[in-house]
Amino acid sequence: MNAIDLLAERANKTCAVGHFDGANGAAVPSPCIAVCRMSPERGHCEGCFRTLDEIRLWSSADGPLRRRIWQQLLGRAGIALPALETPS
Repeated sequence: MNAIDLLAERANKTCAVGHFDGANGAAVPSPCIAVCRMSPERGHCEGCFRTLDEIRLWSSADGPLRRRIWQQLLGRAGIALPALETPS
């Protein structure tokens, strides 16, 4: 299984338990899949697709910011989840 498949699986599990729902007060889990290598040409982790700034922010980020980071990294990875689509 490649990093995108692992990340999609993690995102689907996170979505299934409601962590992408803004009304859910539980902590939003990290997207880390333990493939921690920065892509020099793209500027993000090859495993979780977060930028260095997003990785640095994660531990102090609140739920809404964590959900935005998830949305951005999934966009970078080309993974779409209905629960993360931006409302019109």
